Amino acid sequence: MRLRRPASPRLATLRRALRAPLALAAALGLALAGCAAIDPPPAPSAVAPPAAARPAANPYAAERKRLISAFGGEYHAPATEAFLNGVLARLAPAPDASAHRVTLLNSPVVNAFALPSGDIFMTRGLLALASDTSEIAAVMAHEIAHVTARHAAQRAEFEKTAALFTRVNAQVLDQAQPPEEAEARSKLSIARFSRQQELEADQLGIRDVARAGYDPYGAARFLTALGRWSALRAAISGAGNADRPDMMATHPSTPDRVAQAAAEARKFGPPNSAPAGRDAYLAAIDGVAFGDDPSQGVVRGTVFIHPKLGFAFEAPEGFTLENQPAALVGVGESGSQALRLDSMAVPDSTPVATVIASGWIDGVKTASVETMQVGGLEAATAVAEGDQWSFRLGAIRLNGRVYRLIFAAHTLSPAVDARFRASLESFRLINAPDSALAEPQFLRVVSASGDDTPEGMAARMSFLPSPLDQFLILNGLERGASLTPGRRYKVVAK
Repeated sequence: MRLRRPASPRLATLRRALRAPLALAAALGLALAGCAAIDPPPAPSAVAPPAAARPAANPYAAERKRLISAFGGEYHAPATEAFLNGVLARLAPAPDASAHRVTLLNSPVVNAFALPSGDIFMTRGLLALASDTSEIAAVMAHEIAHVTARHAAQRAEFEKTAALFTRVNAQVLDQAQPPEEAEARSKLSIARFSRQQELEADQLGIRDVARAGYDPYGAARFLTALGRWSALRAAISGAGNADRPDMMATHPSTPDRVAQAAAEARKFGPPNSAPAGRDAYLAAIDGVAFGDDPSQGVVRGTVFIHPKLGFAFEAPEGFTLENQPAALVGVGESGSQALRLDSMAVPDSTPVATVIASGWIDGVKTASVETMQVGGLEAATAVAEGDQWSFRLGAIRLNGRVYRLIFAAHTLSPAVDARFRASLESFRLINAPDSALAEPQFLRVVSASGDDTPEGMAARMSFLPSPLDQFLILNGLERGASLTPGRRYKVVAK
């Protein structure tokens, strides 16, 4: 279940490129040279131990490893995992029940995946958004449906057929289309095919949820929360309407899915006719980590702090940051500005000025390299010019690595460049306030008293952006709702 919703086309394109390792320039029609990461591969830890050994013959072992790596490693919470695997055992088809298992991913994003091997992957960000057992069962059932309906194989076959028709038209029928037109038609056909698969997986999943004795309306509730969460994240980041229909998107818009999910659930009875399992689910996720993992670096507004590596950095005002395994990326000014922070191992004998002049961006000339000190650290900066984008580059040496900062703008005016330089010069060794700001956050389940209000509960989460909206969405509440004394609610705490 790919749960992300499309933002504006321009911003979405830039963000997709920024998420990939060394892909800032790809979004700008360029290519970065070299290999870099924010952090070298981590050693095994209590939070993210090595993945369980898989049989050598497992054809999906490599894909499983890639997924785990891309989403921050495994997240281990034994009581939560036991609860989820118990739910999965009720949902999975009887002959194959033992083949299915849940793997939690150490990522704050809301997402879930399935492999044909029976592996179900769920991020802890998704656990935070779900409010009861029936909602989380709906997500699992949706993923199982993708596997049992062989959607991945169907899509692969569909793509082969589309490619065959293109070759036949071009080579046999002599009716070749311009490459961009053929590509657009192919993408649109595949998008329609994929959207239909998502709706089919919803339908099959709701049937299985009802069969297992869970509330079939859980799917509609979760999809509603997903839509609200996506819209909130888009509003915080300035990306606009996160759920605007996009004909090239591979998933139907959330309102469409909610409507179909509710209609499908009505086939099994009226609302509230089956237990939702709210208290049991909340007990299972109480204490699960929320937001970024400090060991991988945390984003706090426009500030990025990496306690493990010992530095902090502040992006220009108005930037939205996203911490990815290979880099920190950011977007500002509605997609007309961007940044990337990564690192590379460089011998101490190599001057930082030499590193910055070595050609980070293929096809773009770096000029006017300036040596400097940033927070007492050896550093250098330069300007680079491309056809459509201009760059302010920065390089800072710390503990055997050089941290590379790339700021990009359509127009590098003196005012914009001054903001970029101020951001570069904010790079610093971590201090006590930074350490306090980077403290880990956790989901806590609390019981409401007679005097509690949503506003009061949200005040406990004042360190988060839009705390009231986050509290309401995390608990499936609308604005103006009252809390029920004795009822349990999710809050985020340090």
